[in-house]
Amino acid sequence: MFKIEVEDSRGVWSDVRDPEGTVLTFENEDDARAKLRQLYPVLVQAEKYGSGKRTRVVRVFRTDDEWKDGTPPT
Repeated sequence: MFKIEVEDSRGVWSDVRDPEGTVLTFENEDDARAKLRQLYPVLVQAEKYGSGKRTRVVRVFRTDDEWKDGTPPT
């Protein structure tokens, strides 16, 4: 499972949420990256030209066992 995060002007990273306040999650990284490009096209494009990293895709482990083993969710 993956989620997307955006950094604010103070350097604080926040989860991207839907209108109801639920963290957006994705089953695969490609879907997360596509949604990130859709929601924040300017930030994603600016990163290509050295403007600094302001967006990221993060892997979320569903259980402590997955974290311990280092295995991604299936």
